[in-house]
Amino acid sequence: MKLIAKFFLPLILLAIFSESYAQSPVKTEWWLTNTDKSALLEKQKVLSPVAQNQSLPTILVDETRQYQSMDGFGYALTGGSAILINAMTPETRSALLNELFGNSENELAVSYLRISIGASDLSDRVFTYNDLPAGETDPEMKKFSIEPEQKDLIPVLKEILKINPQIKIMGSPWTPPVWMKTNKNSKGGSLLLEFYDAYAQYFVKYINAMKAEGIRIDAVTIQNEPLHPGNNPSLLMPAAEQAAFIKKSLGPAFRKAGLDTKIIIYDHNANRIDYPLEILNDADARQYVDGSAFHLYEGGIDALSKVHDAYPDKNLYFTEQWVGAPGNFAGDFNWHVQNLIIGASRNWCKTVIEWNLAADPKQDPHTEGGCTQCLGAVTIDGNAVTRNPAYYIIGVASKFVPAGSVRIESNLPQNLPNVAFKTPEEKIVVIVLNTNKTEQSFQFRLKGKYFEASLKSGSVATFVH
Repeated sequence: MKLIAKFFLPLILLAIFSESYAQSPVKTEWWLTNTDKSALLEKQKVLSPVAQNQSLPTILVDETRQYQSMDGFGYALTGGSAILINAMTPETRSALLNELFGNSENELAVSYLRISIGASDLSDRVFTYNDLPAGETDPEMKKFSIEPEQKDLIPVLKEILKINPQIKIMGSPWTPPVWMKTNKNSKGGSLLLEFYDAYAQYFVKYINAMKAEGIRIDAVTIQNEPLHPGNNPSLLMPAAEQAAFIKKSLGPAFRKAGLDTKIIIYDHNANRIDYPLEILNDADARQYVDGSAFHLYEGGIDALSKVHDAYPDKNLYFTEQWVGAPGNFAGDFNWHVQNLIIGASRNWCKTVIEWNLAADPKQDPHTEGGCTQCLGAVTIDGNAVTRNPAYYIIGVASKFVPAGSVRIESNLPQNLPNVAFKTPEEKIVVIVLNTNKTEQSFQFRLKGKYFEASLKSGSVATFVH
């Protein structure tokens, strides 16, 4: 009898414990951001399951229906951002970078960065990696050098990589070297056909030079805003020219060099989906293309799904949207969360990237003719840091939805736009915005259990189950 008890008692206790555990309430954590700033990514009281209330709007989450995997949420680390960050004291710089890229309780866990290949308009000056005296050319790229990035950008990237070695980085050029262009100017002009191969080698050398610094470039776009030649720097590159450059030069050069860096097309507004579709319709170009990138200064975010539907095997990326200084927290926060965090994700984008990590109180640095009103996610004034709308826009997602998460199905009750993800750790994350003019109570169903919450008008909640 003692032997039987000795054998069966642990099994009985295990069964009782397992049943008790199974019946214990599963709780949902959540974080709140209000447009009046009374709560900013503030953790709230844990939610326990409740009985279904059929009188409330209900968000139904179905983790069995899965869509795109996410590469991450983040910012453009412009040259100007790097200058300001690098000028901070080591202690304040470390604190800021850990706050942005670390994964602890009060950190944003940013998982994606976009950087410029050469100068963007938010650099302190115009430059490329092969600037030559007027009249000279260098088709063999013998004078190529990323030396201009050694002072600020590369040291900041290395510090970020120590915090998050898995962060993904995208590179985007604003202009080729001016000797490759029709107008021999940093602003506007087009890429000369005779330098297609040289420019392809420019990309290859850039990726390899950054690799030599310990910085892996996960993806490149071919040209920032190819239909906007009025910026400084900039380049006009119509779809037919981009397709020709890819199939004649860039794609073969990447293949020959054995590069796995993704080639991403377009990188401009959602109102011109004809541009990426023209390139993808060209089979010779399409074979080298990973996907298309978008901004939202014109057009509607829903247009991106049309590109996905036409080529479901090609990825989509949201790569840029600015907040204009001085910023309007309520308006900026709501619009960006609805259209980008929720909208871009629900329309198949693997990334959501806000334009411009940092600027100073005067929205500097920028090039002559560059953006004068681009508000950084943070404003850096010496060692003082102010957190602006984009900090929280990205934060409602980056903190909870790591790279490798998968978007899952959720319905859209009226005035409660939302998006849901399943993380690599099997957690369910739901981001909800209340667009009602008044406070709204609602329920959401996760894994067969109901949870109830209430949001003020314009508030955003991130639920983690």
